[in-house]
Amino acid sequence: MTNEPTAPRKDPHELPDVTDVTVSVLGGTGEQGRGLALRFARAGHQVVIGSRSAERAQDVADALGEGVSGATNEEAAKAGDVVIVAVPWDGHRELLESLSGSLAGKIVVDCVNPLGFDKQGAFALPVEEGSAAQQAAGVLPDSRVVAAFHHISAVLLLDEAVTTIDTDVVVLGDDREATDTVQALASRIPGIRGVYGGRLRNAGQVEAWTANLISMNRRYKSHAGVRITDV
Repeated sequence: MTNEPTAPRKDPHELPDVTDVTVSVLGGTGEQGRGLALRFARAGHQVVIGSRSAERAQDVADALGEGVSGATNEEAAKAGDVVIVAVPWDGHRELLESLSGSLAGKIVVDCVNPLGFDKQGAFALPVEEGSAAQQAAGVLPDSRVVAAFHHISAVLLLDEAVTTIDTDVVVLGDDREATDTVQALASRIPGIRGVYGGRLRNAGQVEAWTANLISMNRRYKSHAGVRITDV
């Protein structure tokens, strides 16, 4: 019996070069989608925003500038190396089911927060699969689904006077290469750092935490984010 050498553990701080990655944003005409599209375009990425209406998507893209282009959601899904899902929760499953073929083989980043609102504020909605990201993984078996970008204020993303956004992005998933890619992509936005946060099964509490941040922001009139210490 021979003892084979153990491969050295990968340094978690070593991330891939993602400078040539094309980013598509499904639901890119909403505030979160527009904000992420703007920031990635400013970081030098080719960005395509998708909408049910290609005309509306192009109007929004033209308003953003920075070389962003608009397309239907299906065209955007096909165009992106990494595809960010930033659609309303109530249309989440239906859209992804309709795009399963176009998203096959892609890294799909789900940033949808299933939330409800009443007189007491925001609260997390129950999701049968455990989280929006797990629902996405269930309907996209041929895609590499990652959960990320839940906690960045759309107001800050869209404010062109804000040059640095002081927050971390918690990245969850079951595919190491995919989560490393998304961490590296997040870190392309000045001030932001992508931090691995566990397997996709843990995405539910990350999505739900957005309700807490909304409550903080309402109380303190702020745009609170998340910073992870000692990493």
